[in-house]
Amino acid sequence: MNDQQLLRYSRHILLDDIGIEGQEKLLAANAIVIGAGGLGSPVALYLASAGVGRITLVDHDTVDLTNLQRQILHTTARVGQPKAVSGKETLAQINPDVDVRTVCERADASTLADLISDATVVLDCTDNFKTRHAINQACVSARVPLVSGAAIRMDGQVAVFDSRSGSTPCYACLFPPDQQFEEVQCSTMGVFAPLVGIIGTVQAAEALKLIMGIGESLANRLLLLDARNMEWTSIRTTRSSDCPVCAGAHN
Repeated sequence: MNDQQLLRYSRHILLDDIGIEGQEKLLAANAIVIGAGGLGSPVALYLASAGVGRITLVDHDTVDLTNLQRQILHTTARVGQPKAVSGKETLAQINPDVDVRTVCERADASTLADLISDATVVLDCTDNFKTRHAINQACVSARVPLVSGAAIRMDGQVAVFDSRSGSTPCYACLFPPDQQFEEVQCSTMGVFAPLVGIIGTVQAAEALKLIMGIGESLANRLLLLDARNMEWTSIRTTRSSDCPVCAGAHN
């Protein structure tokens, strides 16, 4: 690290858990953020400010006026602009040393396989089950840890699925792809603005911990938030022996 970096990241370096070694791990990391909306906004902001060396923003959508109530990565002047491009502009203003890359297309299987192959961590900030399952499949195949978040109305959840370990569940263990789940969208159900900030910030914290190898991650736990009453619930999770995605991945 140069003198400017030592100064910029000094409050991290002062922490015994992080120090110079931990900060150098962040600088060398490659984080894939899929979804540059409500969850992706705080995720990307904190990863960039913390000094993650490379951040790839993946989003096929454009900024809409209705997004600005909660998607703090974007501004009114950027309505109509691709979200990934808008996000890159914001992150460059916060930390110009970060290598921010953009993918302005939908995250499908082939795109994900290429992106995740050399990733340090993947953050799922999307809003539909099909994409979440595709991300999970790619992460299990590449054995890259996945930090998953979701938020709707006044309720949120966050979990870590670390496929590097044969004992922890993947996303499909909790939400089997052959089961029917009700798809709920912010456009019809609404979402409490600070909720995505809370969940996204937890996602960022878990990703930074995974990169640096500090603390205990949320692997084997599903963390639920009732923002109406500001109550957290932690549920223990286990790996499914007949999971169609990860059951045979560690044999």
